[in-house]
Amino acid sequence: MAEEVKENDEKQEFWRWTESNWKNPDLKWEDAKIITAGIDVGSVSSQAVICADGEIFAYSNMRTGSDSPESAKNALNYALEGTNMPESRIDYCIGTGYGRVNVPMADRSITEIACHARGANFIYGNEVRTVLDVGGQDCKAIRCDEKGKVINFLMNDKCAAGTGRGMEVFADLLSVPIVDVGERSFKIKEEPTPVSSTCVVYAKTEATGLLRKGWEVNEVLAAYCAAMAERIYSLIERIGIEKEFAITGGMAKNVGVIDRLMKIIKMDPMKTKWDTQIAGAVGAGLFGYTLVQKGKGRK
Repeated sequence: MAEEVKENDEKQEFWRWTESNWKNPDLKWEDAKIITAGIDVGSVSSQAVICADGEIFAYSNMRTGSDSPESAKNALNYALEGTNMPESRIDYCIGTGYGRVNVPMADRSITEIACHARGANFIYGNEVRTVLDVGGQDCKAIRCDEKGKVINFLMNDKCAAGTGRGMEVFADLLSVPIVDVGERSFKIKEEPTPVSSTCVVYAKTEATGLLRKGWEVNEVLAAYCAAMAERIYSLIERIGIEKEFAITGGMAKNVGVIDRLMKIIKMDPMKTKWDTQIAGAVGAGLFGYTLVQKGKGRK
């Protein structure tokens, strides 16, 4: 029986977030004058958002595959699933994210920095002034105005440290489902010292060494979450944190990192009812809506 359990554990993909899609039950796409789509193809996940007259009608959030164009198509199809809306009804589509130039149905591409600022302005409210986007392969600290326009930004894309991909590697290493990492990192007797390196390669080696010394898995998770929080703080500290503060991307769902980050910042993050991972796609969809309103849509 023990061998059977071990075999099943080895097959489990601990790094995988739950994929999802949603449609607004209160909106009828048939009544909309302008329908736009924003597709955010990231290095780890892809999102598609359908906007009806500037409101979110439907969205999807799923894993990015090895083929960016195919990932974009899959995300859009998943968002349209169950809506009865034909793709041909979309008036304008904007691609964003890591694979934005490889979105085959896009009429235009816009940087994820601009789209996350605009999207955060929508899903959090126009009070937001500092946006932290922790993506799969990089972190971005963005300052924006009341309209979601970028004023300044900094990013770290040197390695996977402090990113969603880094956390995925750790989840697999420790055989802990990534959705449980944050909560489990607080199930400890006392807060451990953060791992000395957030470089994924060295941190893995250090984590393995700590386990061999008798550390509990939750203690190792806590040490890595704390190190990621400190690394992320070093980025946003350089740009300056102005209230209100919002977080986008998958890392916003990891309380182990975010709660520790907020303790350092001494600030409460803004709350939203929306999936934080759709911010980039929301921003792209809204940019498309503005372009169509200005007469710059498809001819």
